[in-house]
Amino acid sequence: MSFSFVRSSIFAGAMAVPFALLLTACTTQPKPPAEANALPPPVLLPRVMPVEAEPKAPATQPASLFTLTTQGPMAAMLTYADKVRPLNGADLSTEIARIGDPGDSPAIQMQLALLLSQTRVPADLARALGLLQRVIANPAPEAQSLHPLARALAARYVEQRRVEDDRDKQVQQLRDAQRRIDQLNDRIEALRAIERSFARPNTMPTAPAAPPNGSKTTP
Repeated sequence: MSFSFVRSSIFAGAMAVPFALLLTACTTQPKPPAEANALPPPVLLPRVMPVEAEPKAPATQPASLFTLTTQGPMAAMLTYADKVRPLNGADLSTEIARIGDPGDSPAIQMQLALLLSQTRVPADLARALGLLQRVIANPAPEAQSLHPLARALAARYVEQRRVEDDRDKQVQQLRDAQRRIDQLNDRIEALRAIERSFARPNTMPTAPAAPPNGSKTTP
């Protein structure tokens, strides 16, 4: 009987060892390989150094072909108008001389019209209006894209010319009124001088009366 008990105990112990090993293997998770935990090396980007733009002169260049292609004729013309707007009289004259004769180019005609409208000379404003009318009457495709802006500028220049004409008329009327006032003041001053001459007392000495005939004057 004791022999059977010992045999049963040995058999139970032998069966328990594989079961315990199997349980340990299930509960223990395998460690990830070292290559999985390693991070990739950082990528070094080239350092970009800022570059300062070269300053440009106040007088601007006309819209180039690249600007017309990328921005369109309307946007290029508005950009040019914004650049020439702060130019003074000397810079405007230089830019007008540099453009010269615009020929049949609608873009150059409009650029010259923008410059002439800022000189504050009535003849230049009339010339600018004539250039815009040439652009409006041009049926070419490059001119048609500028027609809306040309019409808007032409209407503005007509109104500007009317205002300047009214201003010149008012200035002339003020000059005429001032001239008449000066003439009236001169006449009034002349009348006052005549009036003062009449009111001045007579200071001429009077001659003594002659004695009667045959009488002698006693010393």
